[in-house]
Parts: sequence; C-alpha cells; structure tokens
Amino acid sequence: MDRDLQAARDLATALAVRAGRLQVERRDTLVVGAPKAHANDVVSDVDIASERLIVDAIVADRPGDAVQAEEGHGRPGTSGRTWIVDPLDGTRNYISRTGPWSVCIALYDGDRPLVAVVHDPAAGETFSAVDGGGAFLNDHPITASSGPPMGEALVGVSFQPGPETKARAGRVIRELLPVVGDIRRLPAALNLAYQAAGRLDGGLALDTKLWDIAAGALIAREAGVTLGGRGPDFTTELTIGAAPGLWPELSSLVRAAS
Repeated sequence: MDRDLQAARDLATALAVRAGRLQVERRDTLVVGAPKAHANDVVSDVDIASERLIVDAIVADRPGDAVQAEEGHGRPGTSGRTWIVDPLDGTRNYISRTGPWSVCIALYDGDRPLVAVVHDPAAGETFSAVDGGGAFLNDHPITASSGPPMGEALVGVSFQPGPETKARAGRVIRELLPVVGDIRRLPAALNLAYQAAGRLDGGLALDTKLWDIAAGALIAREAGVTLGGRGPDFTTELTIGAAPGLWPELSSLVRAAS
C-alpha cells in the first residue's frame, strides 16, 4: 500500500476516534442550535467542536490540501487533494439517543476517492479503506454479503428528513418493503459501511450531501459492493448499493420507485 495513503488513513482514523471520544464525553452537556434547512436539520455545539478538531489537525498536518466540511470550516488548497468531512453523521440520533451516528472523513484527489474512514463512537468500530487496498473493520478485512434472494435481503434506507425527500422515501419504501426481507433506517455513512461488512445486503440513500456518502462509498466499493445511481455512478440525489448478485433486481426496483 502507498505509504502516503497509509499515513493519510492513519491520520483520518486518529482524528475520527478523537472526535468520537469528544462526542461521547460531551453528550450530556450538548447545546442544540437553530435548525438549518428545515425543522429536522439540526446541529449541536458538539458537531461544530468536532469539525474544528478535525479540520484544524488536517490543516496543521497537510497544509496544502483543501477541506470541504459540513459545518462550514472548510478551506481551499493547492495540492489538488480535498478532505471531505462530516463530523457527526446522524446528529438527530446523537441528540435524541435513538440510534447510531458516525464520524466520516474521506480524502479525494480531484474526483477520485483515495482514503475513507467511518468511525462509530458508541460501538467502538472503525471502518476504513484505501483505494485499491480493500476495506477493513478495526483492521480486519471485510467483504460484502453473498447476496441472498430479494425476499430474504436486509436493506438499509437513508434519506434527508426534509418534507419533499420524506415523501420520496415513502414511495420507495412502499414498493420496497413488501418484496425484501426487511429494511433498516440508518445514517448514510453507516448504511454503506454495514453493506461493506455484509451486515446489510443492499441499501439506498436519497438526497444526501457528498460528506454523507464520500467515505462510506469508498469503503463499500472496496468491500465488493456494487454501487450506482440513476446510471453507473452513484450521486448525492440517489445512491444504491447491493451485493453483486442482488444488484440487478434491487437497483431496478429502487430506480423505478424513486
């Protein structure tokens, strides 16, 4: 593995774990700010503190790299590489204590993903990948599901909780639920990471941002998950993932329903 990319993964892993530790420690004292795009689009002081921790450390270690970060602490760069940071994917789960959340860091060279880390602070799990180097969970290799029949498949569903996207998600779930084994609602990054680990057989994400899916998508791809959207490439508007054997049927249904 390229030593520079290994060092980048080590940096991303260390920062994700540090941010996750901060989130666990400050969960009882967090302060929730005003909603952003809609009533369900919330942010806390812990989101902001986590992003500052990550971005400041990246800038100190890689001063020529750009940073794109959800809460606005990004910066331009000169190297052609960009770190894409979601400091707390699943803020509503984190605030309400109703489900998992994660810290997501990816490194891109132009449009090409190079490194990805998705860290689940509550479970102590760190998913990671380097382009061409496979996918890992806590340094152990992981691979996608073998792909059961559609009627037995466990499928992850992720969507931004704005009114229009919720209506769209409802249409997809209405078509999906009767024909699959079951579904799980998850933040987008963990949806993709769980597909990489074979915990989910497939999944979809609607109307995300790049920082929601950048890290998880590389990890899923490196684990053997087939990814796409309306066409062969996944997009923020529609990301579909599946075990290769499940891909034709699941992707066709989701595309038609969404």
